[in-house]
This record gives sequence, structure tokens and C-alpha cells, in this order.
Amino acid sequence: MNDLNTNLTITSDPQNVSKVEPFVHDVATRYNLSPDTHGNILVSLTEAVTNAVLHGNQGDCRKTVSICLCRNHDALSISVSDEGPGFDPNKVPDPTNADLLECCGGRGLYLMRRLSDECRFERGGRTVEMRFKL
Repeated sequence: MNDLNTNLTITSDPQNVSKVEPFVHDVATRYNLSPDTHGNILVSLTEAVTNAVLHGNQGDCRKTVSICLCRNHDALSISVSDEGPGFDPNKVPDPTNADLLECCGGRGLYLMRRLSDECRFERGGRTVEMRFKL
């Protein structure tokens, strides 16, 4: 892991989501992250990778998920990209809506948006970029 950029690529096997935790631990150690920031990145990145594996690439082990972390002066930017068809994040219902509280879906996006300082979607929804202030 160098000082400015860190990358991880996994195949779209749901078991590979377990590789996110040691990746985040290494990042937290390298950049001396607070426990809160460490936790926010771990949850957000785990959700993003899970979504990329299951929804983006639909569990197709021939496809990959790429994680790219870049340190800027006062923040870490993390992008997660898949090889799927993409989606419109604005069409994902708000899971905090009273009518949807008992429904599945949308919670991962909600968590990524709430726990990161900035969250945006690129490439037709095939890439999510999250920013965490240091």
C-alpha cells in the first residue's frame, strides 16, 4: 500500500466481501484514523462492495469489483466499481419512509450516504464514490 493510492480488485464471489475488513484495517492503521472514521468507512465500503457483487455483477464470478482509495490533503476518497449494467440511485426508495420500514432494499445506499461526507454515483451507477474527511 503506497501513501496516496490503494487498490483492491476482487471477483464477484460473495465470500470475497470478507476482504474489505482487512483492507479497511490497513487503511485505518496507515492513516491513523479515528475509531468513528474507521467504522464509517468499514460499514460504507462493505455495503458498496456487497451491492456491487450481488446487484451490479449479479454474483457472476467472471466479473470483478474494483476498489480504489485515494488520499487527498484532508480526506480519503474511495470508489467502488462493478461491471454490471448500472442503475439509477434516485429510483431506490428511501428505506426510512414509514411505508417501507419493514421492506428489504435501499438500506445500503442509505448507510453509505449517511456515513460518508459525500457520496455520488458515476458511470450510470456502476461506480460509487465516497469521501471521508480526515
